[in-house]
Amino acid sequence: MTTRLNPYLSFRGNAREAMTKYHAVFGGDLDLAPFSMFDMPVDEAEKEWVMHGFLKTAAGHTLMGADVPSSMDLPPNGVVALTGDEPDVVRGWWDALAENGTIEVPLNQAPWGDFFGEVTDEFGIRWMVDFGDPQT
Repeated sequence: MTTRLNPYLSFRGNAREAMTKYHAVFGGDLDLAPFSMFDMPVDEAEKEWVMHGFLKTAAGHTLMGADVPSSMDLPPNGVVALTGDEPDVVRGWWDALAENGTIEVPLNQAPWGDFFGEVTDEFGIRWMVDFGDPQT
């Protein structure tokens, strides 16, 4: 049996912008389906909001997200953990996510030897970034 665990992020009207940024950060293929595509019963002003967004990154990860209609409660998002063994690649992701965001924990060497940091991006999503130094 093959399974996959996918983060699914919730937004309020800016999923298209957020998923497009994540596509620019991570590369890969992005599919966005608005509520209007399926004639979903949402407020007229929300018909072009993203009902379902799916990003398959160049590295093979998947990230999903959608706009939650104003008629529904916006669920809290957790933290997305991002790890890797290519420091230059992961630092590039960190830099792109931190642009217009807030660094919560600076990206520095942690007591366990890896580099670790946390950033909240411009869409309010918190990212926990961790990578090891392949030289050690």
